[in-house]
Amino acid sequence: MALRCVYTDLDGTLLGRGSSLFRDAEGAFSLAQARGLEACHRAGAEVVIMSGRREPQVHEAARLMGQTSYIYEAGCAFAIDGETTLLTGDLVPDEDGTVYEKIEQRGIPKLLFERFEGRLEYHSPWHHGRVLSHLFRGKVDVGEANEVLVAAGHDDLRLLDNGAIGREMPAVDGPTHAYHLVPQMVSKANAVAAHARARGYDPAGCIAVGDSVEDIEVAAAVGRLFVVANGPEHDPGLREALPAWDNVTVTEGSMGDGFYEAVVSALVERR
Repeated sequence: MALRCVYTDLDGTLLGRGSSLFRDAEGAFSLAQARGLEACHRAGAEVVIMSGRREPQVHEAARLMGQTSYIYEAGCAFAIDGETTLLTGDLVPDEDGTVYEKIEQRGIPKLLFERFEGRLEYHSPWHHGRVLSHLFRGKVDVGEANEVLVAAGHDDLRLLDNGAIGREMPAVDGPTHAYHLVPQMVSKANAVAAHARARGYDPAGCIAVGDSVEDIEVAAAVGRLFVVANGPEHDPGLREALPAWDNVTVTEGSMGDGFYEAVVSALVERR
């Protein structure tokens, strides 16, 4: 089956050091990502960003790559040719406020900050301007955090781990992670599946590339998922999750080199 679509995370995956499209993991100039995108274009495969970033950022990144659809705020919504589809269930923006504002009004971020004092904070300045989710950084047990939410009566929400970011915090040993507070049904996997249905893609004709525990769940919605080498290298939780999936491959290359490797591998296999 021909390769129809490549779903890719941005930071730590498609983008290299400094979140640059033209830098590798060490910061050297690289055309690996561009070559991977070119290979997709020549093969007629769509490239869809699946990012935790807010919509304007993801829209601009997709535009620069010549793509017309993308997934943003960790799967809260996707856009195709200018039309947006929300995936947040009953929790939607209305006259009472955005989803972000409604979550804040319920005091949920404060609850989590108090429970994980010193280990969780807003991922400033990138938490500003969000509409559908809250963005944090730190190092916490996601299972424990979600138990806290349930115990406080907020079982319509969940905290998800979107991967290591390496931003230092005084009370945290090792790499910090990016966390998203989202409606319970939200995930990159659900967004990928919804996008594929909207486009009419057979999941077997799609691959995904990522670097986090949240990304690896997308394996359930595609034929094959590639984890770039820097993901498990920096995240023990991701290493532990790998054996549960029989359609997941860890690339030899990191970040953009891994993305290029994933695309070429998928295209070669389908000849």
